[in-house]
Amino acid sequence: MNDFDLVLPTAVDVREVGMRDGLQLEEPLPLAAKLQMLEALVATGVRRIEVTSFVSPKAVPALADADQLAAELHRFDGVHFSALVANPRGAVRAVDAGLTSLEYVVSASDSHSRANAGRSTAAAVAAVGEIAELAHGAGGGLEVIVATAWDCPFDGRTPIARTVDVARAAVTAGADQLCLGDTIGTTTPVRVVRLLDAVRRAAPGTPLGAHFHDTRGTGQANALAALQAGVTQLDASVGGLGGCPFAPGASGNIATEELVYWLDDAEVSTGIDLDALLTAAAVTERAVRHELPSSLHRAGGRNVPRGAVVGSTA
Repeated sequence: MNDFDLVLPTAVDVREVGMRDGLQLEEPLPLAAKLQMLEALVATGVRRIEVTSFVSPKAVPALADADQLAAELHRFDGVHFSALVANPRGAVRAVDAGLTSLEYVVSASDSHSRANAGRSTAAAVAAVGEIAELAHGAGGGLEVIVATAWDCPFDGRTPIARTVDVARAAVTAGADQLCLGDTIGTTTPVRVVRLLDAVRRAAPGTPLGAHFHDTRGTGQANALAALQAGVTQLDASVGGLGGCPFAPGASGNIATEELVYWLDDAEVSTGIDLDALLTAAAVTERAVRHELPSSLHRAGGRNVPRGAVVGSTA
């Protein structure tokens, strides 16, 4: 290593969230289309997929088929599937459907918590213990995703102490790991590093991941900052799909193919094949019937030299 090398981990564990976060704002897709998308994602070699969410079908119609989708997961080997839940009722549904690795969202800001889950942050934190018990009783685990960890669309900047308190309380109540969510895509690398450091000191030894949206074009820079700060678990969405129906202005997640593109170049292992991932993005684009936001997808992947142009003066 020379003085100018970035300090990066040797491997990054990427969780693909396109099936859940990516689709939750879309028009409902037929189950067959979701299975085609899922088959293409599994073919990339990704090891973790957040496959759906067990929430109210009225609140998120695009994920109303969670039980039916869960019933088809037995056909896919070698992938760790997880599901997001919004309350203990959702956790019971997920466990009954065979998904025991749960993610539970707690908004660090009260206003977003009330918009997203219909209750205060304190009430949301109070349910962590029950959901953890359900997951552990089924032989699984619970990850608490702290939404609006940096900023809230209603309240503005979230104080670091507020996010730290939520993270600490979640671990105390039984959460096995944490993930910090930049729900509306507003944070920047310096703020990323400061919050990660504060949370890590408050919950030492607890696995910590990050979930970035690319609303303002800083998502990949934030991912790089998180890796340099010691994080090795990142969420990303095929094609850059995503957004929160209860967070005005939120747009897509960082694109999985863009993340893998620069990690490959840095010789950081993800286990994900970029060409297969670009194929999965094309499958996804056909399924949702609109252009995906991913710049790499639109560019067609890696640069392919066309050879010298005769007579060029460039």
